[in-house]
Amino acid sequence: MKRGGDLAVAALAGIIAVPLGLVIALLIRATMGGPVIFRQTRSGRHGQEFRILKFRTMRDKRFEDEPDAPRITRLGALLRRTSLDELPQLWNVVRGDMAVIGPRPTLPEQVVHYSPRQRGRLALRPGLTGWAQIRGRNSISWPERIELDLWYIDHRTLLLDLRILVGTARMLLRPTGITAAGGVNPGFPIPAEAPAAPRLVLPRQATAAAPRLAPEELRR
Repeated sequence: MKRGGDLAVAALAGIIAVPLGLVIALLIRATMGGPVIFRQTRSGRHGQEFRILKFRTMRDKRFEDEPDAPRITRLGALLRRTSLDELPQLWNVVRGDMAVIGPRPTLPEQVVHYSPRQRGRLALRPGLTGWAQIRGRNSISWPERIELDLWYIDHRTLLLDLRILVGTARMLLRPTGITAAGGVNPGFPIPAEAPAAPRLVLPRQATAAAPRLAPEELRR
């Protein structure tokens, strides 16, 4: 039933996304050349890998070690700020790689450092948006985001999904948390480097069920 809802939402969103995407594709082609779509391997449900789609936001490297930040074009910065670079992921939803709501898909090199508990966030298809997205996005640490995802998996309901959709719409109108403090998103902390995670304050209804956090890159 959830899969049917995902397809329905993708179809409705596509009415606006397809013509808007064509305009964005033309602008990218005119300002950066090809390719228009950026593809990257991510870990999906049960760790199965797939290729996530995004609109390209960075120009080609001028030299081998050039950092990412200077390569983001003005158009690319606008697409990231408005999350329009994520529009092609509607096709990932149609293909079944992703859902509309769920934990955001992470890189395989991050997943290999998950603890057994953290691997629980792979129980669902990754989502275009999710509970962690509207509760802080990239402004909160990876351990916090994972705890929020795990809480969503244990408490997901239609009402909670509607709450996430409303929260996502608000974030699109007033974007926050796109990057961490200083504009840099830290990578997933590996066990040898990970600091003690702060205690996460979950919603009132989750307080009794939420466990205490244990010590211990993905943009968006």
